[in-house]
Amino acid sequence: MNAHDATRAKRKKFRELLNGPRCTVMPGGFSALYAKMAERAGFESFFFAGSQMSAFLLGVPDNGFIGLRDVVDHVRHAAAICDIPIFVDCDTGYGNAVNADYAVREVCRAGAAGMQLEDQEAPKKSATEAGRRCVSMAEHVGKLKAAVAARNEMDPEFVICARTDILGAEGGGFDQALERSIAYVRDGGADFIWLNSCETRAQLKRACKEIPAPVFALWANTVEPAPSNQEYADLGACLVMYPTIAATWGLQASWEKLNDMREMGGAYIDDRAMRKAGSYGKWGPVEQSVLTGTARIREIEEKYLTDDDKRDYKNTWGH
Repeated sequence: MNAHDATRAKRKKFRELLNGPRCTVMPGGFSALYAKMAERAGFESFFFAGSQMSAFLLGVPDNGFIGLRDVVDHVRHAAAICDIPIFVDCDTGYGNAVNADYAVREVCRAGAAGMQLEDQEAPKKSATEAGRRCVSMAEHVGKLKAAVAARNEMDPEFVICARTDILGAEGGGFDQALERSIAYVRDGGADFIWLNSCETRAQLKRACKEIPAPVFALWANTVEPAPSNQEYADLGACLVMYPTIAATWGLQASWEKLNDMREMGGAYIDDRAMRKAGSYGKWGPVEQSVLTGTARIREIEEKYLTDDDKRDYKNTWGH
């Protein structure tokens, strides 16, 4: 299968996941390696979160600082090495309908399976924070129309997600979120809806019933605790997303390891000793060389290099 056919197959798979009979669990983070690790762990798709790309690539908050080029260049690497669909957070589309048109074309060329466009006013803010404002419903419908038209020219299988952030934003509430979501599908042509962020199970159940497209929602945790994965499915959601899980857990582990090292006077904590002791837990160590395809380098060398250019692996070593 050539690269074009492989990309289309992943986009078709993503559509099948969204429109299928079960609720899919999608982890998220910021890197190609995390995406590949999610694939090896058995997940069927992976989300590139704008908040995590902002934090881990630029070291800045989720306030609209990261741009299209940062996102596209980063996502391209993941799409190239993963056999699962990559879903991309494209914030507000980096401008108006003109910018959204260009963003769709670039993200599509990068090999992603789909992208989301949110209706926040620029500069956007993290959905986890207060102070959000949204553009008019009509403006976002126009942006979605432009995105869908660009998608149809590039690849009709590419998925456009409309996200509404009006819940928790200035002047917003659930009724407005529902009205916008319906319009984003009916008038804007979005393939599915990201409802951000539900407060009650009754809201999500009603949204899934009344919005004429697949729906998923992140949780506000202000009124009711978040549903279990099974509850999400029972309420009608097509997807359960944990957009930061890979990155935030990795961040916490690094923080703990760095502090342990400092407390030990800067002594290096040798992971090889941990391997021998079998102290990596239930799933064993992360095999970075497998994730990055290191063995393929030697295969290519053996197949294509001259005898003089081939490396001496028997009599050399590394640390």
